[in-house]
Amino acid sequence: MRRLTILSFALVLSACATRPQEQVVQPAPAPTPQLRNELNGLTPTELVGHFGKPALQIREGSSLKLQFRGRSCVLDAYLYPQTGGTLRVTHVDTRSPNGADIDQAACISALENPS
Repeated sequence: MRRLTILSFALVLSACATRPQEQVVQPAPAPTPQLRNELNGLTPTELVGHFGKPALQIREGSSLKLQFRGRSCVLDAYLYPQTGGTLRVTHVDTRSPNGADIDQAACISALENPS
């Protein structure tokens, strides 16, 4: 009986013992370039210097939309007047020529490096 009591006590103690938890280390996400932010704030002249002549320019009130097209994507840059009245990019959309969503970084790279 005494052995049974000792064995029970040992089992209870082992159940209460804390085991070191294995830490699962998640890899840090790869940094994603914030190209949208790199284009934000550019003027029309700077955009043209970067991508070349736009395929389309649309003025609507005081805003301007410049569209740049490549074989694999279309980039629309929306420019609005900022302090001092200078037009600057505030929003960028990218898509494939058929209208499907496309990764913005890939589109910008394709427009920068036409093949």
